[in-house]
Amino acid sequence: MEKITPETYDKYIKALMDISRAITSDRYLEEILKLIVMVTAKVTGVEICSLWLIDETKDSKGIRLKATQAIDPEYVKDRSLKMHEGVVGFVATHNEPLIIKDVLKEPRFKEKEMAKKLGLVSMLGVPLQVKDEKVIGVLNCFTAQPHDFSETEVNLVTAVANQAAVAILNTELMVKTTVIQEELETRKLVERAKEVLMRRRKIEGNEAYRWLQQRSMNSRKSMRRVAEAVLLSDEI
Repeated sequence: MEKITPETYDKYIKALMDISRAITSDRYLEEILKLIVMVTAKVTGVEICSLWLIDETKDSKGIRLKATQAIDPEYVKDRSLKMHEGVVGFVATHNEPLIIKDVLKEPRFKEKEMAKKLGLVSMLGVPLQVKDEKVIGVLNCFTAQPHDFSETEVNLVTAVANQAAVAILNTELMVKTTVIQEELETRKLVERAKEVLMRRRKIEGNEAYRWLQQRSMNSRKSMRRVAEAVLLSDEI
């Protein structure tokens, strides 16, 4: 872990700026997650940085590894934990940082064999938290040597984690907004295409919609593509 110096502070500020820029960019979530772990690992000098996100899409809520700058297959494999499982689950459910001097001696740390193989010793885990104090994930930092994380280091990594949480939520919101916008545009096109078919074929609206659906299935094209083709043919 890098000693906290004025130069280190500058690196942290730059890291926060990089993540802030990502918030207003058109990057997809996967790219932003990679950016977060890369800049965090770079400015802190830790061996491995990993980011876990809470998955609320399943019946039983869990937390899943989403990004790491590590390249070892042992670490980057798909991994998930229950909400109350391991140190990641502890940080997520207690909403507070967790410092571990030696992960091999920590009962809550479940992956001791992996830690031995990769030479991981000390760990800092901080929650990814947004303004309403909702935790959406956990940011972990591992060192290859025994390290006592200072309060300053914890605060700095927490600042990065909180900025990361904002970036993640904004990106998800952007994606949802884009999907909704595309859905609305598709509905408008389908309605216009229905009107064309009703006029041309002298059929009712429901029948025109079924025609579009059937053509979509037969051609293996989206309803939007079929509707656009109908409208284009009407213009010719």
